[in-house]
Amino acid sequence: MTEQQHSSQFERGTDGPKVIVVGVDGSDSSLRAAAYAGGLARRQNALLAVVYVQPVLAAGAALGAPVAETTDEIAEELVAHIREAAERLKGIFEVRWEFHTFRGDPYNGLVKAADELKADAVVVGASEQAGHRIVGSVAVRLVKAGRWPVTVVP
Repeated sequence: MTEQQHSSQFERGTDGPKVIVVGVDGSDSSLRAAAYAGGLARRQNALLAVVYVQPVLAAGAALGAPVAETTDEIAEELVAHIREAAERLKGIFEVRWEFHTFRGDPYNGLVKAADELKADAVVVGASEQAGHRIVGSVAVRLVKAGRWPVTVVP
């Protein structure tokens, strides 16, 4: 592809992200990440895809269905919290957003979400778990994957 052909495909005013994926799990850092991603989506006129990854536990560890019910409740609470925040800002800031749930571990769930939603950027909260400093957090693994710009919000 020549330089001329390449430059003709670029349209002025469309050089920002169109889909921003933010991972939320109810933690303070993930809610700060959602607020940051919401501002970024508003400024870029992008779609904010809010993603909650429901953990999948082995049947023996779950001892029945209570874990699935609990994660469904968390997802419903997150949607209610996000809707409430969106309503408070209506008329002040307009942000197009969607809520998605994926199942799996947080890293693979966010990778799947970013791929399926054709994300241009991924925003996550910094890990609040001490063990992640040794093993590596979801954020570090997303950065190492090198497939999207990743913003980590403290």
